[in-house]
Amino acid sequence: MAEPAGVREWNGAHLPLPGTFTIDPTHTTVGFVARHLMVTQVRGRFEEVEGVIHVAENPLDSRAGATIKTASIVTGAADRDAHLSSSDFLDVEHFPSISYVSREIIGGDPDAKWDMVDGKVVRRRRGSGRLLVTGDLTIKGITRPITLDLSIDGVTGDPWGGERLALSATGEIDREAYGMTWNVALETGGWLVSQKIRIEIRAQAVRAG
Repeated sequence: MAEPAGVREWNGAHLPLPGTFTIDPTHTTVGFVARHLMVTQVRGRFEEVEGVIHVAENPLDSRAGATIKTASIVTGAADRDAHLSSSDFLDVEHFPSISYVSREIIGGDPDAKWDMVDGKVVRRRRGSGRLLVTGDLTIKGITRPITLDLSIDGVTGDPWGGERLALSATGEIDREAYGMTWNVALETGGWLVSQKIRIEIRAQAVRAG
């Protein structure tokens, strides 16, 4: 296996030297989790994603962007996939992609226990290489801010002479803020599908320059 071009220590994590990395879609998962009937979780993912990460000399000046094909949604049930693709939700016919562009990166203190995220105090996940990344997420032509809790998982070489950067991130969106308001009221109270959707990302990116 090839060695990475070079790594540097930052905030307890190993980072690559500055440069551009492209997302490897075959080793990247953009997933989501919703509540169903108020008690169980339904998981899904998008199978077609592309993007670019620009690693800066100062890691907090780095930036990233990604595009996801909405028609690539998979949840393990064909009927549910068709419904999520319809105008009730993603409306893939008129909105074939979801886009994300980062705007600001905040470096975390690994010893702190709390963060302010979207105006709420939340418990921090300890660990090296942790960042809060604020960006713009566009779904169905509607752009809203999202804060991702991002971890740098490592830098390594691959057998083909490439250098790879591994990242993971989590966040949460309000689907109704993106015009996805379909729901069914339950006789016992509550709703069939949760309003809040958790985002879970596991990504590999390959150095392009």
